[in-house]
Amino acid sequence: MAKYVKVYSTPTCPWCIRVKDFLKENKIEFQNLDVAADQLAADEMVKKSNQMGVPVLDIDGQIIVGFDKEKIKLALGI
Repeated sequence: MAKYVKVYSTPTCPWCIRVKDFLKENKIEFQNLDVAADQLAADEMVKKSNQMGVPVLDIDGQIIVGFDKEKIKLALGI
């Protein structure tokens, strides 16, 4: 069953781009939230992660801060 994935990111963040590329390479659908342009998404991200840094991933409620490939693979079951 597919997991629900949200990526909180900014357009200029190199790690955000890597996370999204990694998800695309593994054919994982995700919702991208640009926290630079969307204040509500930014507030939601800070509430979930207690951090201002991006990227933040929400994989079925599991919060992963940064591009931690092993944690992401584990959370996605890939």
